[in-house]
Amino acid sequence: MIELLSAEIAEITGGRLTSSASADTPVLGVDTDSRACETGWLFVAKPGESSDGHHFIDAALKQGAVLALAERETFGPDGTVHPAIIVPDAVLAMGRIAAAIVARLRAANGLRVVGITGSAGKTTTKDLLAALLGELGPTVAPVGSYNGEVGVPLTVFRATAETRYLIVEMGATGIGHITYLTDMVHPEVGVVLGVGSAHAGEFGGVENIAKAKGEMVEALPATGLAVLNHDDNLVAAMHTRTTAPVLPFGVQRSAQDAAGVWARDLEVDEHGHPVFTLVAADATEHPIASGLIGRHHVANLLAAAAVAEYLGLAPARIAAVLQGLGPTSRWRMERIERPDGVSIINDAYNANPDSMRAALVTLAELGLPNAAGQARRTWAVLGEMLELGSDSIHEHDLLGRAAVRMNIKKLLVVGIGAKAAYNSAVLEGSWGDEAYYAEDAKAATRILNENLLPGDIVLFKSSNGAGLRHLGDQIAGTNNGAPAAKEGTAL
Repeated sequence: MIELLSAEIAEITGGRLTSSASADTPVLGVDTDSRACETGWLFVAKPGESSDGHHFIDAALKQGAVLALAERETFGPDGTVHPAIIVPDAVLAMGRIAAAIVARLRAANGLRVVGITGSAGKTTTKDLLAALLGELGPTVAPVGSYNGEVGVPLTVFRATAETRYLIVEMGATGIGHITYLTDMVHPEVGVVLGVGSAHAGEFGGVENIAKAKGEMVEALPATGLAVLNHDDNLVAAMHTRTTAPVLPFGVQRSAQDAAGVWARDLEVDEHGHPVFTLVAADATEHPIASGLIGRHHVANLLAAAAVAEYLGLAPARIAAVLQGLGPTSRWRMERIERPDGVSIINDAYNANPDSMRAALVTLAELGLPNAAGQARRTWAVLGEMLELGSDSIHEHDLLGRAAVRMNIKKLLVVGIGAKAAYNSAVLEGSWGDEAYYAEDAKAATRILNENLLPGDIVLFKSSNGAGLRHLGDQIAGTNNGAPAAKEGTAL
């Protein structure tokens, strides 16, 4: 983070310094986690769903924090008021600090800001793009899936005077959320990956999801660039909502799509990796064999390539960086090979109806016979898709039927919230030992330990809150996954 004085932060946020806070205290970093604070940092004492950050100010100060950003005065064990800046809303104040930092870096060194949104694929795309832009200069991208009103400022705070490229994930749980984030960082390049049907109930329909996602391109300057997925009709239609030039990308290239970034001759190899020819915006062609698993990742690869080419990276170099590049964030189609020949694919960080179906398609493809006619047995271990509202039972019902129709050999549904998927699979024709239901991870572990055989491929997929990512780690024998951050649940 660039250094700010406490008085500057108070001015930026409209806050006031407590009597124990010095106006000229340098602030070297910011965090909302008292355990993560370091010497010279500002601790943001934001109220949370289950705890209040104000209760952890003493802990943050012991860690080295020199100041708190708080909504009320608090006191240490000796009765002394904590050094703090008092603001009406700590989260909004974080946003103001982030906006000021972006403005200063843009003025000082020409910082380039890229915003990424979409119902799925944001984290994978930002990871790919971070690898590409790192070839051009110091790049900052979100940790994990930080993409909301807290996560975006935390990403900005990691930028320094040397940072040349800032990648920002932007999620939304309603209309206006992305506008709030774009007003904070003012992206020059905006990527929209897809609309999808996830959370349609919360948004009041798919059209409202498209409206929310389109806020990204509405925020772009006329000198910027909108990078739009032309395989998604709702995204392609967003070209009317921006004054910026549009660069399309996709697999389904139509006759009128001359300029753009495209995938030609797309195939999936025996390991599930997309293999295709990248047709760059300059019309040159470059073969790519990705290290990601699943054909649905091609959109993420193309989007990252499009942005990197626009920002100055040569297409040949883009192809070289993407060649064989796998996931860098945990629990995104993460493949682990057990010594006994069981393959674990852990994709249980996030889930919605669209990403669930994409993961099942990938699993089904991995279970197809190879050149020697040998096929591996497939397991889908599925947990609840959260935040579906009144659509939950219907969507889980469709999920179970889809697993059967895709000829997934074994289905294990975990948790009462997902049980409709098990019920529908049985009704669709799976019975006996083809479909299992487990009330919890403990029961699921027993079923898997008793039934997995060498050569099986096991997919773990659920929403973050359902926790199947940790079950996947346990079955894989890794058990090294720290709890995921709460950011990243926005659509």
